Amino acid sequence: MPVLRSLRLEDLDALMDLQRAGAVAGLGHIFPQETHPFPTAQVRARWEAEMQDPGVDCYAVVTAAGIGGFAATRGAELLHFGTAPETWGSGLAGWAHDAVVERLRRRGHGAARLRVFEENGRAIRFYERRGWVPTGERTRTSFAPYPLLRHYELALSP
Repeated sequence: MPVLRSLRLEDLDALMDLQRAGAVAGLGHIFPQETHPFPTAQVRARWEAEMQDPGVDCYAVVTAAGIGGFAATRGAELLHFGTAPETWGSGLAGWAHDAVVERLRRRGHGAARLRVFEENGRAIRFYERRGWVPTGERTRTSFAPYPLLRHYELALSP
């Protein structure tokens, strides 16, 4: 049975390997690795800063095999979410999603928010199957080539 726990500094090497693998496999068509390789140093620095920020909750999804996924929230926003490519289709992402959403619900949020790359059809299908609804708002990511992000919202029942 997986466990959702706070992310620790000693998790960062495994997290970077997992997040890089997921980004290359799932976002390679948005961020071609030949021209826009995964920005390991920037992403790691962001995680380190977020782990020190009392307003951000950073999570590790731990399985019998080790770190199998990650998530981070700030207020009612799901900032980061992903699982290892080898777990895709196993149900781990659905379990982790529900665990994170339940934490947001218990904190009294009426709705959750997230942003997802407009060209990430796999993630869009994942979130829409779980009740997330597009708000119509779009922004650009801070990472070149600056693709569009769709904004989504999920009503959280008490």
